[in-house]
Amino acid sequence: MTTMSDPKQGSFRLSMLLNDTRYRSYTFQFIALILLIALMAFLGINLVRNLASAGLNISYEFLNVPAGYDVQQTLIDYNSQSSNLRAAMVGIINTLLVAFLACVTATILGVIAGVARLSKNWLVSKLMAVYVEIFRNIPVLIWILMIYTLMTAVLPAPNAFRGDNATSSMLFDAFAFTNRGVYIPAPVWGPGSMVVVATFVLSIIAAILYRRYAVKLLFDTGKLLPMGWPTLAILVVPTLLLFFVMGRPVGLDYPALRGFNFQGGIQIGAPLIALWLALSVYTGAFIAENVRAGIQAISKGQTEAASSLGLRPKRVMNLVVLPQALRVIIPPLISQYLNITKNSSLAIAVGYADITATLGGITLNQTGRAIECVLLLMLFYLTISLSISAIMNVYNNNFSLKER
Repeated sequence: MTTMSDPKQGSFRLSMLLNDTRYRSYTFQFIALILLIALMAFLGINLVRNLASAGLNISYEFLNVPAGYDVQQTLIDYNSQSSNLRAAMVGIINTLLVAFLACVTATILGVIAGVARLSKNWLVSKLMAVYVEIFRNIPVLIWILMIYTLMTAVLPAPNAFRGDNATSSMLFDAFAFTNRGVYIPAPVWGPGSMVVVATFVLSIIAAILYRRYAVKLLFDTGKLLPMGWPTLAILVVPTLLLFFVMGRPVGLDYPALRGFNFQGGIQIGAPLIALWLALSVYTGAFIAENVRAGIQAISKGQTEAASSLGLRPKRVMNLVVLPQALRVIIPPLISQYLNITKNSSLAIAVGYADITATLGGITLNQTGRAIECVLLLMLFYLTISLSISAIMNVYNNNFSLKER
């Protein structure tokens, strides 16, 4: 006796699209896709028709018009006569900058807090619990405004560093902390500097390979190689040798007070610092809970077995517990990275020129092209979110359990 789901020999019939379980799910999915396309087409046609009746049309020619406004912090060349497209690029780069910095800092802070919260030291554990409960239960916008207000109200103005009557001094004569931001030395690249930079990059790769080799050797033979000083030596020694051999091609441009502000060096504006720190400590509290959950998901037998082999607690955590906990930590970590990127749009509250402030703020108000600007904003955040998800999913696949 055969059923509708049994494979049959013979020709294909249209009735099989609904009656045969091999094709029924595809039929429903195709119908849903057609309905979705029809709905989107109806909304698009309706939008264009309403805009035409109001004497409007969708056009992106405004992107080539001079922006007419300045941006305080830029990583590329820009002035008020640059195009709106150039202003949008400045906003995109600023958004990616603060998102990258916050992701790195929040990850480090979250891992440290998550591990410390499971510490046997009562004081350390409770301090981390207080940190997590306070920072994750207060909106991130409040933290942004609080840190920005503290910076602008507590830190001195640049003229406080002036002359004999200075009330503040620079740290190591190289770093100045003011209410306008932090001024740090800027690298000056001379002839041969790229060789030093390339050596440093190769040293980082070599240090990673060495640590992987040491871990593999430990798992294969039980032989324990030192991790700390060899890694530091690989990172520092080759770069320093080439630095002096090449005649010190990398110099520093120190900030100095000239007029009413510091000149030279690199200025990290107060809005960037406030946004960076707020996103880091806020998201770090959530990552700490993810790390704690991942560690607690590992059976205590793993820890006991590693300890019985003579591994110290630090080695047990780094070599046994955390690598297994990553399978639990990484999936929610992806969501936290996405939240950082999207929460960076709150930068407009402290005057940081991200993509929302430039394209979705000033450019939108000046040109009146609300639909075009909002569509571009949606496309940008969608692209960034999908890119982060894709990269992290590839990384997650390396730690997922694989059947043999």
